Amino acid sequence: MPLGERAGDKSDSRYCGVETEFNEDMPLALSSNLSSGFDFLLCPLVNGSQLSALSIESLAQSALLPFAGSDLVLTPSQWSSHVVGKVSSWIDLDSDDELLRLDSETTLKQEIAWASHLSLQACLLPRPPGPSCANYARCVNQLLQGLNNMQLWLRVPLDKSDEDAMDGLSNHVNDTWEWWNSFRLLCEHHSQLSIALDVLSSLPSGNSLGRWFGEPIRAAIIHTNSFLTNARGYPCLSKRHQKLMDGFFNHSVQWTSQMREVFGDELHLQLCCVGIARNPLRPYLDYVGYLYQRMDPLSEQERFEIGYRDFLQAPLQPLMDNLEAQTYETFEKDTMKYSQYQRAVSKALFDRVPDEKASTITTVLMVVGAGRGPLVRASLQAAEATGRKLKVYAVEKNPNAIVTLHSLVKLEGWEKVVTIVSCDMRRWDAPEKADILVSELLGSFGDNELSPECLDGAQRFLKPDGISIPSSYTSFIQPVTASKLYKDVKSHKDIVHFETAYVVKLHSVARLCPSQPVFTFTHPDHSTKKSNQRYRKLRFEIPSDTGSVMVHGFAGYFDATLYKDVHLGIEPSTATPNMFSWFAIFFPLRTPICVPPGSPLELQFWRCCGSTKVWYEWCVTSPCQSSIHNPGGRSYWVGL
Repeated sequence: MPLGERAGDKSDSRYCGVETEFNEDMPLALSSNLSSGFDFLLCPLVNGSQLSALSIESLAQSALLPFAGSDLVLTPSQWSSHVVGKVSSWIDLDSDDELLRLDSETTLKQEIAWASHLSLQACLLPRPPGPSCANYARCVNQLLQGLNNMQLWLRVPLDKSDEDAMDGLSNHVNDTWEWWNSFRLLCEHHSQLSIALDVLSSLPSGNSLGRWFGEPIRAAIIHTNSFLTNARGYPCLSKRHQKLMDGFFNHSVQWTSQMREVFGDELHLQLCCVGIARNPLRPYLDYVGYLYQRMDPLSEQERFEIGYRDFLQAPLQPLMDNLEAQTYETFEKDTMKYSQYQRAVSKALFDRVPDEKASTITTVLMVVGAGRGPLVRASLQAAEATGRKLKVYAVEKNPNAIVTLHSLVKLEGWEKVVTIVSCDMRRWDAPEKADILVSELLGSFGDNELSPECLDGAQRFLKPDGISIPSSYTSFIQPVTASKLYKDVKSHKDIVHFETAYVVKLHSVARLCPSQPVFTFTHPDHSTKKSNQRYRKLRFEIPSDTGSVMVHGFAGYFDATLYKDVHLGIEPSTATPNMFSWFAIFFPLRTPICVPPGSPLELQFWRCCGSTKVWYEWCVTSPCQSSIHNPGGRSYWVGL
């Protein structure tokens, strides 16, 4: 039974399981826990105590698995939907004892084969002994090569010594993220290798916790001895644990309760014994369900965006391609964007025309890239609100959108006010100069949809003292851990996809430090030697208490000044609320960069311009050297 209902939330975080020991009566164990409200069992599939006593020879000679129950005790759908397997915890594939090491390898292969035979969705691997786990990783990597769709969850305790953070030095033994990182590097970031985090009673720093949200966490196992007792004697969690759980709920992480020898508080035990056959973990489940249900429901914007989370999309080619009706429809629903444009036009009209001349002066406003008319509408609404007279030229190159514009003008009775121009703004010969030039040519990275080039071409029909809306925009970039995005790019098995920038609704990512400005463009630009080529060297300092981090790429944003104090943008610290026209842009790295604590991360970034295209190039130069991505625009470019 899911933890509760949140409007629009159908993620895996609604489900909570329970970790149990081996049980020969699987039907009874499953039914009793499902009837208590849990959704699945995390349990050994074999009797580990018997298995560890068997020798390699006896295993090799046995054609059957005497330590495992029949697959017939549960239906295939029960195995698949309600059981997560658990590999025997005693195995040690990096042991100095050769017999134990070989015995462990045989056991691992047999148990994973049995879990695969049962069509389980996932199987839990024991925690690695530390960062030195090469043979363990080798054996798991071998299994991953021939595995069906089953996921392997590596058990990792959520731990990091505070002493490591104090001196800013990496301690590979105490920082369990290092264990995970070493393991996944040896397994080449395999898409079927994920994490099950053991949440303990003490937690590392907030920055250290934050890096995990970009990793492939599929489950979090919370120990009962991590709970406190509230005033009424019921289990509860610290504020930091609650915040962590909220974060995992938002990132589709399933929760599993684990009963330890130290089972919470004696008072919790008394509460558990109320009622007949009361599951001793039910009070903990009730509390986790309470935390889930008290979360705010997903907003309308979040429900709209949920299908786009961590989904890579190719950026628009606004000059080469004509937008389709569905794309226009989506953008036109963004009322916040057009509200900001209307505010900007209103302020510009007030500045251009004083009150005493409002009835005699007609302001010439040109919407370049008018689409299906939302900016025309916003501009006319601004004129009505300010009491100013307006003459509008709607310039649009898409012949299909022109059809809609003509219908809109006729429907709204704008024939005397709006002139429709079917032409590329860079080639139009305007009959008069404009007082105000309005455009919405911004991309996720500000200039990546060629707003500078388009507005440079349109600037010739703006009066010398004319106003451009937007008046300026700046791109921003920040390093991120984004394991899912990296694996999705890697799945294409070519360089082209690693040298392409993607539009993506970032979700399962860890933003490792604040973003920094990259390129700024201002309009109108009256300089005599203007060039839209840019180069920037950036140096990022990741907080030392974070520990080591893996950088899979860089997230890009923009912030624009429409006019004076009217701003529009998606840069996280200043993002315009309730706006969904733009997602972030993602620049991947062909080889992820591991950054140790205290080491700066240096990024070199170029905006290059040719006669027929514009493209970006990027590389990391510290703490190690990457290749230069997309040289000459060989993989990704925007056509002029």
